[in-house]
Amino acid sequence: MLYSEKVMDHFRHPRNVGILEDADGVGEVGNAKCGDIMKIYLKIDHDTVTDVKFETFGCGSAIASSSMATEMIKGKPLTEVMGLTNRAVAQALDGLPAHKLHCSVLAEEAVKAALKDYYDRNHLPYDPQQFPEISCEGCH
Repeated sequence: MLYSEKVMDHFRHPRNVGILEDADGVGEVGNAKCGDIMKIYLKIDHDTVTDVKFETFGCGSAIASSSMATEMIKGKPLTEVMGLTNRAVAQALDGLPAHKLHCSVLAEEAVKAALKDYYDRNHLPYDPQQFPEISCEGCH
């Protein structure tokens, strides 16, 4: 089978779908050319992600990666959220096909873009190296 049970579960029953109107940080990555666009909304209180929602336009792997990433960061301190990696997302989904790994990269980048937005909005200092330029790796 091409996709794990976890990927199929998060695709069929995605968690945390929607918009947070009063989000403290919003990150959008991807492009229409590759077909995958992810938008992550963060609600942050006392340096902890208290709520998170996402909107994803894309394939099943993109939706599953977004869903899993939101589950992994909900309730976590920002220092832990900053450490989220595409590898961790893919592992939590019990793996993704090689040609779909860029979906987990997009999930990581969307979370980090939302964090950067939060820091920028609140004029909080951060290390720019923690936020590499967002790219749509794997898009053709």
